[in-house]
Amino acid sequence: MRVGFIGLGNVGGKLARSLHRNGFDLILRDLNKDLAMDMLESGAQWADSPGALAEAADVIITCLPSPAAVSTVMESSDGVISGLAPGKTWLEMSTTDEAEVRRIGTLVQAAGADPVDCPVSGGCHRAATGNISIFAGCDREVFERVLPILKTLGRQILHTGPLGSASILKVLTNYLASVHLVALGEALATAKMAGMDLNTTYEAIRISSGNSFVHETESQVILNGSYNINFTMDLVVKDVGLFQAIADRHNVPLEVSPIVLDIFKRGEAELGSRFWSSGIVRLLEDACGIDLRAPGFPEELTDSEPELEGYEVIPVSA
Repeated sequence: MRVGFIGLGNVGGKLARSLHRNGFDLILRDLNKDLAMDMLESGAQWADSPGALAEAADVIITCLPSPAAVSTVMESSDGVISGLAPGKTWLEMSTTDEAEVRRIGTLVQAAGADPVDCPVSGGCHRAATGNISIFAGCDREVFERVLPILKTLGRQILHTGPLGSASILKVLTNYLASVHLVALGEALATAKMAGMDLNTTYEAIRISSGNSFVHETESQVILNGSYNINFTMDLVVKDVGLFQAIADRHNVPLEVSPIVLDIFKRGEAELGSRFWSSGIVRLLEDACGIDLRAPGFPEELTDSEPELEGYEVIPVSA
């Protein structure tokens, strides 16, 4: 099975390397060829356009920064759709809009291919080791066909239902992570202003009902001062905006989401679109005249778990 991978950024590059490391016949495409050089030098192939990649591959994976980028890669004159044919499968691993992935999915199906939205969750450090989680929205038969690829890319694989369902759940979980991040900034700043030791504060949160995945990961790079979570302010604004749009379409009167979106828009305006998203705590640090630093925390997260074959997560049912 030949796999084509388009988009070799912070997440996509790590996912592609998991496939390459595990022996998949890989074809690569990105606007910046330098991002692929290590894989090209060790056997991967390069495609001169998304359409050429789609023609040569059995499975085409896209992992791109925005719905607009996905649309361009898929629908341009030399885009992926131009190279699709019956029997091929498109895996959309970007965090994107469920309505847009369904729209493009109909074009993929019209070309005889099968679409899957399968975004990842768990952080770049787990993408690097093949231990990230993956949601997959598609027909069950298609899911079972691509499961060997997904089990190489990730650890826990969840079939979420029809096309688009995975994208809904991904922006929901990213929204929750953003809420946790804002709340953690408030908790850490309050602890600092109250004279608490931040190493002790970190452990108190970690072993308590206040703990979360976000605390165990992002709090570490906040306390280090690097804020380096490999995820930027503009991506949070995009993702929380996508979540808000889903709620708006279904007439859900959210209260917390608009506040969180406004906070990150302010962070983007004051700190820059490409500032690490964990740096949102800088707004409180600056307002209070403090820094949330503590010794012993890493500059960048790494995954210490061994790379293991993934498995399907089965939801509890009656």
